[in-house]
Amino acid sequence: MWRKDDETRGMILAIASGKGGTGKTTLATGMALAVSRSGRQVQLIDCDVEEPNAAILVSPSITDARNISVMVPKIDQSLCTHCGKCADFCRFNSLVVFPDKVMTFPEMCHSCGGCVRACEEGAIEAGRREIGVIEEGEAEGIHFLQGRLNVGEARATPLISALHSMMDPAKAVILDAPPGTSCPYVETIRRADACALVTEPTPFGLYDLEIAVSAARILSVPVGVIINRCDLGDDRVERYCEREGIPVWLRIPHERSIAEAYSRGVPLVDAKPEYGEILLKLYETIEETVRVER
Repeated sequence: MWRKDDETRGMILAIASGKGGTGKTTLATGMALAVSRSGRQVQLIDCDVEEPNAAILVSPSITDARNISVMVPKIDQSLCTHCGKCADFCRFNSLVVFPDKVMTFPEMCHSCGGCVRACEEGAIEAGRREIGVIEEGEAEGIHFLQGRLNVGEARATPLISALHSMMDPAKAVILDAPPGTSCPYVETIRRADACALVTEPTPFGLYDLEIAVSAARILSVPVGVIINRCDLGDDRVERYCEREGIPVWLRIPHERSIAEAYSRGVPLVDAKPEYGEILLKLYETIEETVRVER
């Protein structure tokens, strides 16, 4: 996390939402463009590896792609004594020991390596299995990264972790988090200096916001709220934020023109230029707040 005296490092800001459809990617891409156009170095990372779509709005030129793999057990059946210690250790049932054979289920493996250490015969070594790809490129001076999880893969977190390992601490890093509040959300925000939670003033928006806030607090990640379509619904989100001492960083009214621009792949700051200054000021305000608090 950011120290007060760490003036050379950029802020890592996660933009997340408890549910899909709140405008999270619209805000993440708009803010990245606004900060970049102000002359700062920006890194935009799309962590929604199951369905990345930030590229639709920033149109990056992809210059590199690399396959990402995880550790899985590789069994030497000739050395195996079928003692069952590997299967006993594994809590995810990714190994099954029969009297004459060991079967592995790589898609269930969590790559902890415990089975390798548990095997006293040296019959298990660390193999590799590809789970997805990371694509890298540039868009209007933005260093762009996105992950694409292979179809059928159950675990997105190793790919998100690989994206995090490519963060540039000298740049302003904006993480476009996956929707929801499950493991991919937690993996995305846990290294962030702050998290902007985009919500909407509806019962569903409030319900998921409460869960997202709870998870962020467990991780000690400071949060603020952006209320999209703020002039619709009711005031329960506002009252919740006031009650919990959560700052409302921005309110965006419902405008058909924003939705129409999004459907055409036009960034918010191009469709509504006034939001360029608004989002830049918001980023700088969050950055200063986090710097002071750290």
